[in-house]
Amino acid sequence: MTATHLGMPAFPDAAREAVHNGTLRANLRHATHTIRAKRARAVAELADWERLREAGRAIKDHTLRHLDHYLLQLEETVTAAGGTVHWAADAAEANRIVTGLVRATGHREVVKVKSMATQETGLNEALEAAGISAYETDLAELIVQLGHDRPSHILVPAIHRNRAEIRDVFAREMGQWGRPAPEGMDDTPAALAEAARLHLREKFLRAKVGVSGANFMVAETGTMVVLESEGNGRMCLTLPETLISVVGIEKVVPTFRDLEVFLQTLPRSSTAERMNPYTTMWTGVGPSKGADGDGPSAFHLVLLDNGRTDTLADEVGRQALRCIRCSACLNVCPVYERAGGHAYGSVYPGPIGAILSPQLRGTASDIDASLPFASTLCGACYEVCPVAIDIPEVLVHLRERVAQGGPVTRDGVRVRLRPARGHAAERAAMYGSRLLLDRPGALRAAERVLARTRRFRPHRLPGRTGRAWTGTRELPVPPAEPFRDWWTRERGNPA
Repeated sequence: MTATHLGMPAFPDAAREAVHNGTLRANLRHATHTIRAKRARAVAELADWERLREAGRAIKDHTLRHLDHYLLQLEETVTAAGGTVHWAADAAEANRIVTGLVRATGHREVVKVKSMATQETGLNEALEAAGISAYETDLAELIVQLGHDRPSHILVPAIHRNRAEIRDVFAREMGQWGRPAPEGMDDTPAALAEAARLHLREKFLRAKVGVSGANFMVAETGTMVVLESEGNGRMCLTLPETLISVVGIEKVVPTFRDLEVFLQTLPRSSTAERMNPYTTMWTGVGPSKGADGDGPSAFHLVLLDNGRTDTLADEVGRQALRCIRCSACLNVCPVYERAGGHAYGSVYPGPIGAILSPQLRGTASDIDASLPFASTLCGACYEVCPVAIDIPEVLVHLRERVAQGGPVTRDGVRVRLRPARGHAAERAAMYGSRLLLDRPGALRAAERVLARTRRFRPHRLPGRTGRAWTGTRELPVPPAEPFRDWWTRERGNPA
């Protein structure tokens, strides 16, 4: 468990506030619609997309079934290549390991390339508490950090900000972090990128320690793989003397050949590009590194569990561990588009966060109990997922667990999720519907009564939950004649 969601309201409460923010909704609508339209065109170029999707699913499922074997193989190959492997059972242990490794170098600054695992563990806060400054180098992560904000998207963490807001953040904060923003800076992309470039350059040249994540880890060779679009990541991975990578254990793949699939599907699903602009691979610390300044002279790999083995034990829920963090599901989700990423109370927002966060955190908090209900179950997320995660199936599975107060295992302790507010009324409505639908005669009578009293229909439902539901929705007008009666009149008795 991390501090990310402590004090955060449940999703319904957070979303209720977010949907009234017109600027946020406009920013999200513009960004998500633009990204998903580009992605659709990029995917349509590949005649074998569905085969690639199935191959990615198969590789991930095979790896998860044999995760213990491939992790041990990875440890052997990384160690043989000159790296050092550390195992972290939870966020606190991962933070202790990284903090200790940085302190051992004698330096008090680190540069970072985008790593959701370190956001998951709250590493920046842990380093700050230890007197170590961490500088984000991904442009969107830099915007979030300078703005004292939280990420709201997997691929574009600052998606909730528009260009004018970013300009204001840079103008206000950059001087306090070293080099001030250029005078007269406008909000064009080129001007904002140049300001970030000038701000980060001296930090790249000065920092002796880099912290990264990895998109993939190859068990066969011990190779780490990072995909990014700006080039800042490559500087973070090659300039420091010490490199520390914090990576979730599910990111391992068996062979180098397996990358062939993901290097095609990930760029198209995330940034709608045929090929990723910067794909950096490194294998431990070889003889050419360190002595002549060609890359870090020390490499540490921190393998993070933090609830992943508990998730692996769930036959339905484990498919969430296939995720390659492309964010395609966020860009097509009608709930995310209106509520934004902060409402999810997690570094993993959107549909994938709604199934991943409750499993990784495994707590009885209201935010985790409410996340599986943060979906319309429209299925758009499953359709775009490049590794075919059936997110609606997992959502229904987790909803059942929450509704039943089902046990969740976390660190060997069985805890129970509390049903979020309003679920009792929903259960009662579902129970009543089941009774009616199981009795054709009663259903036919109810339809006729509803049709004959249609002019007396209420515009608002009674009760707190009913008023909340109809406050933003129009109750449908019942038909003048039930379908069964129409069919009987027009076609004879229904079969």
